[in-house]
Amino acid sequence: MVERTGVVVAGGGPAGMVCALLLARAGVEVTVLEKHGDFLRDFRGDTVHASTLTLLDELGLGPSFAEVPHQRLERVQVQLDSGVQTMGDMTRLPGPHKHIAIVPQWDFLDLLADAGRREPTFSLRMSTEVVDLVRDGGRVTGVRYRTAAGETGELAADLVVAADGRYSGVRDRAGLPAARSFGSPMDVWWFRLPRRPGDVANATGRFSGGSGLVLIDRGDYFQTAFLIRKGTDRVLREEGVEAFRRRLVALVPWLADRVGAIGSMDEVKLLDVRLDRLPRWHTDGLLCIGDAAHAMSPIGGVGINLAVQDAVAAARIVAGPLRRGELTPRVLAGVRRRRWFPTAVVQAVQRRIQDSFLAPTLAGTSGVARGDVPLPVRLMRRFPRLQVVPAYLVAIGPLPEHAPGFARRAPERIERS
Repeated sequence: MVERTGVVVAGGGPAGMVCALLLARAGVEVTVLEKHGDFLRDFRGDTVHASTLTLLDELGLGPSFAEVPHQRLERVQVQLDSGVQTMGDMTRLPGPHKHIAIVPQWDFLDLLADAGRREPTFSLRMSTEVVDLVRDGGRVTGVRYRTAAGETGELAADLVVAADGRYSGVRDRAGLPAARSFGSPMDVWWFRLPRRPGDVANATGRFSGGSGLVLIDRGDYFQTAFLIRKGTDRVLREEGVEAFRRRLVALVPWLADRVGAIGSMDEVKLLDVRLDRLPRWHTDGLLCIGDAAHAMSPIGGVGINLAVQDAVAAARIVAGPLRRGELTPRVLAGVRRRRWFPTAVVQAVQRRIQDSFLAPTLAGTSGVARGDVPLPVRLMRRFPRLQVVPAYLVAIGPLPEHAPGFARRAPERIERS
């Protein structure tokens, strides 16, 4: 028996859950299929940006989010051989939220899921993976799915939203033109290190002598990113955990008393960094958003923010046509038209940072490796007000999206399930 819904959202990440919640509030029947059994996965992006905090206020979820334990990131610093420099000062931002909230992503997703369950047209199915698309001629008309228990089924829909990330299987099955890849000079190792009273707060980067490290304050531990040259993961892992500990201490000597917390290289997770963008985000009956449409570099941690804003724009643009039975490829193309500019701007900035700073730094050939101070750092030292520019680009973005009228609610506290 074929089931039916209005919209299938493949992927229960931030983009998928925001899109589903907004569509449900528009009265559209929407079903989210998430292949995992829960949201409890480590080393996901744990940032809720200032523009997303404003969105939560508009959705009436601000009070509920405020009760979720989180840290506030107000400044981003970088430690060069010449000293520490603030690269982004969120306290200078306009609007009510002058920070980025650092919160386990599963708490954020649980909040969205609980809000969704209050809508009669919202459904979330965990442990259910989209394994194929259903077509009628050239149009996507639904999905085939498989549960963790091995059960299979078919779900017909007016629209399939691919929100299943940079390795999107739904996008691959849609037959869209290949993404344009901009390349990356780096991959990232993610791991945890203990944080102690008196340690640096907020987010601090350290770059010197062909290495790079970012420490993100998570209260009692640092979520840590160690930058490695692209494609060197296997070789460096074979050197063993002791060699890795020595690399960390050489870069940040005050970590010497805690690198022993890394018991083995199995605790160090690889992020395969990609930077690409689909030339077309849709086909008839299907739309890609977030990383499924444009994989972002971790530079600035802006991927989640862009994905959430894609979701808001998508819901606003397609909700009316869906209710009227007038959803066309032209309507779906409007999502890319709306979101192409901010995506291209942020990716251009990331490419510039990669090419002019990170690639030569990791190769040991940049001025930073010799102790020189880059021009942007010199300018922000001389004119501190300039620190709001990168802060705005990261925390708000070039084209922030706001909740459409049909999705707005008065502030309320959502009971957590």
